[in-house]
Amino acid sequence: MKVLNVILMFALGLVSASACANIYGYIDEQGAAHFATEKIDARYQLFLRGKQFDSSEVTSIGPVKPELARYLSQHPNLKKFEPLLKVASDEFSVEPALLKAVMAAESGFNPGAISPKGAIGLMQVMPATAERYGLQGDRNKSIEQKLADPETNIRLGARYLRDLSRRFPNQQDLVLASYNAGEGAVQQYKNQIPPYPETRNYVQLVTQFYQLYQGGTVTGKYQAKVFTRSGPTAKRLYMTLPGRRSMPVSPVAYND
Repeated sequence: MKVLNVILMFALGLVSASACANIYGYIDEQGAAHFATEKIDARYQLFLRGKQFDSSEVTSIGPVKPELARYLSQHPNLKKFEPLLKVASDEFSVEPALLKAVMAAESGFNPGAISPKGAIGLMQVMPATAERYGLQGDRNKSIEQKLADPETNIRLGARYLRDLSRRFPNQQDLVLASYNAGEGAVQQYKNQIPPYPETRNYVQLVTQFYQLYQGGTVTGKYQAKVFTRSGPTAKRLYMTLPGRRSMPVSPVAYND
């Protein structure tokens, strides 16, 4: 009960409730965790409950699934890349909780993830965005190959979030919407979240994850049984957002 109370407290968070929505999830037979912003089928159970954009109800939280929260807080790749997240957080003044939340939603902590649109790596950085920040290919490595490096990828993702935060100060929902759809799309809709299903669900998902990471939520008695399952898809996270063609796919497996 103590663990669940901690989750309840921090999942409510200080972020605007207007950016929250229900999050559903389950763990499959191979030990892979699946999250979605709607109940896709009977396997998905309510993980977090929040407000929709047009709802006037007070934000609340549904029955938290400790095993799903455990996936988010204790994934081995999260621990592996923690030093890189700390360096990027300090350099660009971006909260570690936000970096973790974006990474979870973008790639499921998979450094080899590549989206159908060509976004690459842990933070799903587009090559065009990397070029804006001065990353260039050479005779040894292309931009895409350089972006696959976790340190480079995390650093560029954090820098982009920093710049978006400067463009939209104290408006994290617009920062996240811009990270997903581009700042041009947000400006096109007069500094509102664009009416794209993927973008709206992305903002909701990342905001909920951000609130959980702010609290360092799952510890104690659940820790001993983290990732005991085996199989080809163990230790994987899958995110399903209405409007997104598919979760980023990877030609390589997770590195333990």
